[in-house]
Amino acid sequence: MKLIEEYADKVIASGAYDPLDRVYVMNKIRGFVGDEDVEATDDQPLVAQLVDLAVQRGKIEDGQTAREILNDQLYDLMTPRPSVVNHLFWEKYQQSPETATDWFYNLCTSNDYVKVAAIKKNVVFDKPTKYGNLEITINLSKPEKDPKAIAAAAHDTKKKYPQCALCMENEGYKGRLGQAARSNHRIIRMTIGGKQWGFQYSPYAYFNEHCIFLYGKHEPMKINRQTLINLVEIENQLPAYFVGSNADLPIVGGSMLAHEHYQGGRHTFPMMKATIKKPLQFADFPAVEAGVVNWPMSDIRLTSADTTQLIDLGTHIINVWDHYSDESLDIKAFDGDTRHHTVTPIMYRDGEKYVLDLVLRDNNTSDKYPLGIFHPHEKLWHIKKENIGLIEVMGRAILPARLKDELNEVKKFWLGADNQIADSHLPWAKEVQARVDITKDNVDEVMEQELANIFANVLKNAGVFKDDEAGQAGWDRFLKEL
Repeated sequence: MKLIEEYADKVIASGAYDPLDRVYVMNKIRGFVGDEDVEATDDQPLVAQLVDLAVQRGKIEDGQTAREILNDQLYDLMTPRPSVVNHLFWEKYQQSPETATDWFYNLCTSNDYVKVAAIKKNVVFDKPTKYGNLEITINLSKPEKDPKAIAAAAHDTKKKYPQCALCMENEGYKGRLGQAARSNHRIIRMTIGGKQWGFQYSPYAYFNEHCIFLYGKHEPMKINRQTLINLVEIENQLPAYFVGSNADLPIVGGSMLAHEHYQGGRHTFPMMKATIKKPLQFADFPAVEAGVVNWPMSDIRLTSADTTQLIDLGTHIINVWDHYSDESLDIKAFDGDTRHHTVTPIMYRDGEKYVLDLVLRDNNTSDKYPLGIFHPHEKLWHIKKENIGLIEVMGRAILPARLKDELNEVKKFWLGADNQIADSHLPWAKEVQARVDITKDNVDEVMEQELANIFANVLKNAGVFKDDEAGQAGWDRFLKEL
């Protein structure tokens, strides 16, 4: 069948247009790729063939940004307008929240907003540690930045539109060098805390139905009582999803502090499976079960069907931690007016009960630890140097793409084959080799287990109260303040 005709039929089959619109749709496609139709092939998706055709005919330049823009413009043809998407979502929500999210997620995968084919390239596995199975991912899906975009950004001092990648203004934005194509992007409007928020899926998802809740205005991240109220309201509306927030300070706050947002999705993380190692009692909050979680980071878990008591106790813990110092453990709340303490809050449902994990964070630095005292330490940087954000706090490592090739060289080194092992990996590779009998039959298993062990140590580094005698004594001193 002819390429333009076949894609026009696919657009109409999606429901975005009626059969009567067929000529109109084909002319829209011709406007992007040129008038003459060609035979479709079976070796790649229709849109990829159309993008190649546009390049061959000089309709767009053969560059990463131009290709992404046209790809999303073509997929936009099979995506209903934002008003229609919102109407259909809330109509389906009347059946059940899951009916609505299932429909919206299917839309966002079928129109290539969620990059399913790219996400499948990620390396994903889990391995046991002292703290249960930890999940490891090597992120191969998100494309490297366009070199032209990097060069353009170096000389660009203009005010940006949209201001950031999370702003509402991204919905339907064509894209440009340094600003992602979003023609096929749709956002569900929600009322949270009496204000307008948006709900969308993440294009390069790190777990199942990875979604983002974004505030309607471009305002910085903040963690306070309102945060907990907002998390409860989201759980009330979408009870099958967890929701959590990155912390609101540099070093401990993930990668996007400029725009208030939360992340969520349909995934049970390792931290959620962790048990309570120290039960806690709060006399003023009798409806709340509480305890310190058996986890390498410092986590207090609150569980209750009474959301008022849950929010009140959670706010109390946040406020006490905000001003708590224990300099024997390098825990310091303030330098003058500069705040160093915050939390990473995570909420999910257990039947009628709401579970709130509050992970204590401290972003101090020192001469010994210039990137952060409670940050991956230098010995681990060959595997993980980046900030430890919400997803990793919960036990799912997001490791850089460079490791796929680098770790293959480490495996060659272990097996005595010719290799180009990076100097940064050599001390670790020798240490593993000295204590593990490595063969070609077990080399992959050894590598996966050693990565899980390193990630456990990364999380230990990020924990303010360590899992040792001094750390436990520190926990006891802090808990007395509550």
